[in-house]
Amino acid sequence: MTGVPASAAGGQGRAQARTGVAAGATAVVVRQAGLWNIANVLTMVRLLLVPGFVLLLLHNGGYDPVWRSFAWAAFAVAMITDLFDGQLARRYNLVTDFGKIADPIADKAIMGAALICLSALSDLPWWVTGLILFRELGITVLRFWVIRHGVIPASRGGKLKTLAQGTAVGMYVLVLTGPLATLRFWMMAVAVLLTVATGLDYVRQAVVLRRAGLAREREDAAARPAAGGAGR
Repeated sequence: MTGVPASAAGGQGRAQARTGVAAGATAVVVRQAGLWNIANVLTMVRLLLVPGFVLLLLHNGGYDPVWRSFAWAAFAVAMITDLFDGQLARRYNLVTDFGKIADPIADKAIMGAALICLSALSDLPWWVTGLILFRELGITVLRFWVIRHGVIPASRGGKLKTLAQGTAVGMYVLVLTGPLATLRFWMMAVAVLLTVATGLDYVRQAVVLRRAGLAREREDAAARPAAGGAGR
C-alpha cells in the first residue's frame, strides 16, 4: 500500500508516460540532421565546382595544357567528394531532403558539364556524350515511374559505371598523347559499355518492380470487397 489513490496513481503513471514520450520525441528531434552538415556541405562544394570547372577547362580556348590540368584538379575534387558525402550521410545519419535532391543533381551536373565541354572542343564524339546523358536522364525518369511501387537500388554495376566514367572523363580533360591517349580511349569504351549494360539492367528492374507493384494492387483491390462482405 502506498497511500496514493488509484486514480492519482494512474494519473501519475499517465503523466510519467507522457513525459517519457515527450522525452523520446525530443531525443528524436535532437538526432535529426540539420541542413548544415558535412555531407551537405560537400554536395554544395561539388555544385559550386561546376562553373569553376567549366571556366578552367575552356580558358584560353580550351586547349591550354596548364589550365586543363587545373580543370582536372577541380573535376577530381568533385569526384572525390561524390564518393564521401553519401557514405558520411548514411554512416552518421546525416540524410536530409536537401541532400536527396542536391546530391544526384551535383553528380549529373559535373559529369554533364565535362562531357558537353569535351564534345564542344571536339575531344569526345557527341554520340558518346548523348548516350551517357540520355542514360542518366532515362534512369531518373524510370525511378519516378516506379517510385510508388518501390525504389530501384544502386547496383554494383552502377558503381563500376560511375568509376569508369569518372576515370575516362578525367583522362580526357587532361591533354594526353601517345600510349596514355590510347589508354583513355579504351577506358571510355569500357565506360560506354557499362553505361549501356547497367542502363538496360535498370530498365529490367523497373519493369519487374512495376509489375510486382501492380500485382499487389490488384490483390489488395480484390481482397477489399471480400473483407467487406465478411464484416457484414
